[in-house]
This record gives sequence, structure tokens and C-alpha cells, in this order.
Amino acid sequence: MRLSKLFGRTLREVPAEATMVSHQLLLRAGMIRPLAAGIYSYLPLGWRALKKIEGIMRQEMDSIGGQEIRLPSVHPAELWQATGRYEEAGPVMARFRDRTGRELVLGITHEEVVTDLARREINSYRQLPFMVYQIQTKFRDEPRSRGGLIRVREFTMKDAYSFHANEEDLDDYYPQVYQAYLNIFRRCGLEPLVVEAAPGLMGGRASHEFMLPNEAGEDTLVLCQACGWAANAEGAVAMREEVAGQKERPLEEVATPGMMTIQEVADYLGVPTRETLKAIFYIALGQLVFVIIRGDLDVNEAKLASLLQASELRLATEEEVKGAGIVAGYASPLGFKGKVKIVADRSIREGSNFVAGANKEGHHLKDVNYPSDFEVDLLADIAMVREGDLCPGCRKPLRLTRGVELGHIFKLGIKYSEALGATFLDKDGQKKPLVMGCYGMGTGRLLGAVIEESHDEEGIIWPPEIAPYQIHLVALDIGQAEVSEAAEGSYGALLARGYEVLYDDREESPGVKFNDADLIGLPLRLTVSRRTLEVGGVEVKRRDEESSRVLEFPHLYRLLGDRYKVQLARSAKR
Repeated sequence: MRLSKLFGRTLREVPAEATMVSHQLLLRAGMIRPLAAGIYSYLPLGWRALKKIEGIMRQEMDSIGGQEIRLPSVHPAELWQATGRYEEAGPVMARFRDRTGRELVLGITHEEVVTDLARREINSYRQLPFMVYQIQTKFRDEPRSRGGLIRVREFTMKDAYSFHANEEDLDDYYPQVYQAYLNIFRRCGLEPLVVEAAPGLMGGRASHEFMLPNEAGEDTLVLCQACGWAANAEGAVAMREEVAGQKERPLEEVATPGMMTIQEVADYLGVPTRETLKAIFYIALGQLVFVIIRGDLDVNEAKLASLLQASELRLATEEEVKGAGIVAGYASPLGFKGKVKIVADRSIREGSNFVAGANKEGHHLKDVNYPSDFEVDLLADIAMVREGDLCPGCRKPLRLTRGVELGHIFKLGIKYSEALGATFLDKDGQKKPLVMGCYGMGTGRLLGAVIEESHDEEGIIWPPEIAPYQIHLVALDIGQAEVSEAAEGSYGALLARGYEVLYDDREESPGVKFNDADLIGLPLRLTVSRRTLEVGGVEVKRRDEESSRVLEFPHLYRLLGDRYKVQLARSAKR
């Protein structure tokens, strides 16, 4: 491809809206352009890289028996209603009606649709197991699209679904997908961290996320450096230092004038925050939820949403709290059982004689104990893991870091097949629900993550296997006939040998051309100039190396050979 004809241009300035490095470089290198919030167009360079990532995905899915299909992006609403996810999805799902009035949705994922397809095609255990996959566009009306391709509203996903006769067969197949995912990421130049994760809205009995540690990532990861255990904080359960129990004392109301925060109350009464109970109020599924947790801890909203099976939570307004007869800042769980839904963290059992609100302006209660003084509707682990909490395996201190999710795999079980009636006849002629696995990976997010991991101050450093082109051919002094003829000859010779070449044939200064070459970041730069021709050759420089050398043309072609791109890939993996 001649750079003079390439659609799209590089940018000198960093776009103001781009905060993550990958977003900045994708825009500056002419890979993507924004259309609306969280919606991007791919320009030729970005599209070529994306198609190579998709090619790797197809190879690895095919290698474990996957069969590629294509499912619709518009779904009948009744499929989602049958599984209960129509309401659970909340406003993230776009809903509309066709001209006949039938309710339809834009697919945020495809479990319902593929299960509907399976129930129409599968009737016998002899057809099991199998796995199908697709690479297809999804739309999720994310409230906080950010980071360029890292979190978008319209995106392409490789989603795969396996079907089995029983849980044991799913357990046997799951590690094959796990390994295929590792292969995909490693071929793209990444070494992911695999963590245990909460299934969330997807459901199922187990799931794993493949994460790229990155301080700009949205996910919080919990790591144990002693035993290697890792989990996403959204579902992580940790141990805490044991709190010595005390003999329960009778309730006592005390005045706490103007003291509304946990820290203010604790300081005023001379107790540590771990001896207080914190009250937080949420709206979930249109209902007020009264949450109680130990005062030194914070609520993990992902755990709470999963517990309540609510796709979205929001903090209740002061008016909504007052409307339930609760005094904001002095809320008490005492006496509210049956009036509002009360959810408590298990930490209310870790200690005794707590300080809690008295539901009376300027007053708190001392020596509050569970369950002798109040009741709750749900008691579960809904606390955020903290730095220094203890590993559930080896009880060593945990460390927190940030990360970007690259992929997520699930053991779904029979959640969808039961809801939609997707069954088969087993060896004994008994009707059984299909057992399912689900495996997702965003293509654009993976592209962005590669750049987050592989760049320098000058621009992108593409891993060879997914680079838009293999070689960036730069012609300097192109106005001189000798240089132009040599550059054109090199371009033709490289194309004839099967190389993918981006040829900078523009009449620009050397500085502009070299800056663009570094910004775009192709694996190998070849420069033809009057100086290189004086020694009968071309300057060769790898993007991931500082040094360069001039080779005579015969030596260059021998160096490249038919296997050079393989050598580049191997070198990148090392």
C-alpha cells in the first residue's frame, strides 16, 4: 500500500478526549475515528490489524473443534423474557418495536439466541458435544464508555458456546477453551493474568477472566503473591483479621449531636470504626434496599447487584430514604424488618456491641448486636476486599492492582437450556436439558490492550503476527530519479515475495516520515535514500530496537527470506 493513497492520516497532537495510551495512539496513528460516544469507525490500518486478530481467534477456535456460525443481532424480546434477563439487563439493552408492534432488542450477547437454535437442531446425545462460535457486532448502551476501544457501546465480540450431555463433559472441555484463550493472547503478544471471577448477569457455577494488569484498567484485581491465587475484586472473597468477641451488653442510646459520618461518630464516642455499623441505601429493581456493613468496610456493589439479581444499582436519594421513615445520617436497622429490604454483610457477625444509628436526629445506639437486636433479609459477603486482607487459601496478605479484561469464560450449566426448553434424549431415552459453556472475547478491546502493553514514547510497537503490514518502506530524497527507481524496485520485489508493505512514497521531510513510521509502529522499517544507495543497499531497522544497519540488496533479500516473518514473531514472543 502506498502511504500517499492510504485513507486516513496521522495526527501530531494528542486528542484532548483520549486519556488511555491506546486511545491516543489509535487516533494519532490513523487507526480509528470516533462517530459518537463509545462508537468508532475503523480506518484501513486499524481494520487490517483487527482482521488479523480475528484470524488468530478463528484458528484457535477451529483447533478445538469450533464451528463458525452467524447469529442475528436483532432478537425477539420473548427469548430474553423467558430467561428473566429482559428486566435484569436494564437500560444497557436497546429495545424497540417493529412495524407490527412486536418487541425486539439489540443483542448485548447471544446465549438466548444460540440456545433457541440448539433446541431446534439437537435431539439426541449422539449430537453432543459440540461448540459453535461467531465474530459479530454487539451493542450495549454503556453509561461510561471510556478508553477508546477498551469500553465502547458498539463492539465486535468473538463469542463461543459449547453444548454437553452432562457437567462432567463440560468440565473436560472447559480447559481446552482455557488453553485456546491463552494461545490467542500470547500470539497477540500478551501474557494475561487469569483470575477467578463472578458469573454476574451471565449466571453459571464458575467463570474465569483473562486480565491485562494495567493501572488505567477499570477492574480491581486481588492477588496473593505467596500462593498465586488471583481474583477479580467484583467477586473476590477474602479473610479478615479476627475480632475478639465480647459479652453482649444491653442497648444504650447516646447523644451524638451533629455527628453523621462513621468517622465522626467513632471519634466522638472513642471507638474504632470496626466497632460501628454503616448504613447505605440503594435502589435496586425499583425497590429501596437498606444495606448494613461494618464501619471500616465498603460495599462491593457488584457483589450486591449479583446477590439481588439486579443489573443496575444506584444510591438512593435523601428524599427516597426519608420517604421510608428513615432519618438520614442516623439510620438504624432496628425495627425495620418487613418495612424495607435489609441486606447485611457477614461482617456484622465479626464483632459485637456495635455503634449504630438510633433513627433519631442527633442520636446513636451503643451495644447493638446481631441477631439479638435486629433481623435482616439477606446476609452475605458484600464487602470490598482491602489491601492487606488475607488470602482465603494460604492466609497471607493480599495485594490490589488494576487491570483490563481481555476475555471471560463461563460454565453456564443448564440456566438457559432449562428456561428455553433446550433438551436432548440421553442413552436411556430420558429427556435432559443441554449443559452449556460460554466463552467471550472482544476483538477491539484486545486490539486496544495490545497497544496498551506494546508502545513507547514514539508510538505503537506492533507484535508481528497482528501488525497491519509487516514492512514500512521509507523513501527519502524521492525527488531524485535514482532513489525513486530503487525504492519502486524494492517495493515491487517485496510484494512479489509475498510481504505486506506500507510504502511511504510521499514528498515529505525525513523527520515527518520517520515520525510516522514510529507512530504507526510496523515491525520492520526499510529506508532507501541517497546515502544508503552509495553503499549499494537499504537501511534496516526493527521497530523494537534502537540500532539499524545498511545491507546491500542481495543480503537484504536473503535476510528476509520466506521465513523472516516467522522469525519476527518468535523474537517478539521471547
